[in-house]
Amino acid sequence: MPASPAASPSPSSPSSPAAPVATSPLHLAVALDGAGWHPAAWREPDARPEELFTARYWADLAAEAEHGLLDLLTIEDGLSLQSEHPFEPDARTDRVRGRLDAVLVAARIAPLTRHIGLVPTAVVTHTEPFHLSKAVATLDFVSQGRAGLRVKVSARVDEVAHFGRRAPRPLRLEELDSPAGLAALAESFGEAEDYVEVLRRLWDSWEDDAEIRDAATGRFIDRNKLHYIDFEGSRFSVRGPSITPRPPQGQPLVAALAHRGEPFQLAGRSADLAFVTPRDADDARAIVAEIRAAQRAAGREAETVHVFADLVVFLEERPGSAAEQLARLDAAAGAEYTSDARVFTGTSTELADLLVELAQAGLSGFRLRPGRLPYDLERITRGLVPELQRRGLFRTAYEAPTLRGLLGLPRPANRYAATAATAATAATAAVGA
Repeated sequence: MPASPAASPSPSSPSSPAAPVATSPLHLAVALDGAGWHPAAWREPDARPEELFTARYWADLAAEAEHGLLDLLTIEDGLSLQSEHPFEPDARTDRVRGRLDAVLVAARIAPLTRHIGLVPTAVVTHTEPFHLSKAVATLDFVSQGRAGLRVKVSARVDEVAHFGRRAPRPLRLEELDSPAGLAALAESFGEAEDYVEVLRRLWDSWEDDAEIRDAATGRFIDRNKLHYIDFEGSRFSVRGPSITPRPPQGQPLVAALAHRGEPFQLAGRSADLAFVTPRDADDARAIVAEIRAAQRAAGREAETVHVFADLVVFLEERPGSAAEQLARLDAAAGAEYTSDARVFTGTSTELADLLVELAQAGLSGFRLRPGRLPYDLERITRGLVPELQRRGLFRTAYEAPTLRGLLGLPRPANRYAATAATAATAATAAVGA
């Protein structure tokens, strides 16, 4: 995707028309990565580069996000070192390189938080759904129902070399719309859709009351309430059941980042939450329409699929100061910062105006990427959130104990329990006949 331009001045500035008024409360998420999304953020005075690989660093960020009553936080991850290039490594030594495992970080900070949703990223291209299903189910137990997962597709050749299971398929950004590029995208995102289906079946493979735990009778589980999932496809063959009981949420949240048609299809057909990168309100409206069309085609029109817009944010209290700070960071990095998402520089009030404007396009929330950590995260929780609360657009207290509850998503029924009940009814009727 080409880089999105920096945000223009807020529509609430004196020379602009009044900002539109949102009528529904907004959902807010924050995307955490390293020392922040700007490559020079690790060199800021309040950055903590020496602590990036410690539990305390991530716990502190999570505590700040929860202080701001945010719905959820996401944690970036990958299977290769970060790079300036989308499909291959670089040799830079002046950027943050290296990450802790996102699922394990989420599990570590889960007991230190009480309300905020925890959504680590996992690459599904080279991992096995059985392993990830029990890892995320475990996170849901550890967090008492606040787990999610962002599924990530990878086309990086260097990641292929880590596993040796696939033939490398070198691809460039400008080749994505070529016949070979479209075929590769269709294969990668089709595999991701199968992966999510396997996850969901495994999470359902234990019925909710499969655990008896009756010491007196010596019965711990009802084996009839554990189910083979028998998934057979061109990419996976998984029998099941899981070794982990059904998670507290039934189905932990599944999210996906989407920039174009193929991931829009994945989001509409398989996810609970899509993170998208619109340039403006018209672009957001078109993206939402494409995801809703994919929902309908998949027979999911009755389900809620949230669509959050991603924004990289640099926030300051004084108008114009954020743009100056971004220019200073760019000078330190030796290049102008660009992103797949729109880059916003301004005040909390100006950002609130922009969110309200974009929300009119059908977005239900926003995932904000702090340019600098912890600085811009604190501007979100202590500046933007109070401004949205003042407008009646954001919660003043957490209102649900689970992530699905915070997002207004019901706890799904277990597909196998319904099948088993139908079979039992039919068997009873046959005996009676």
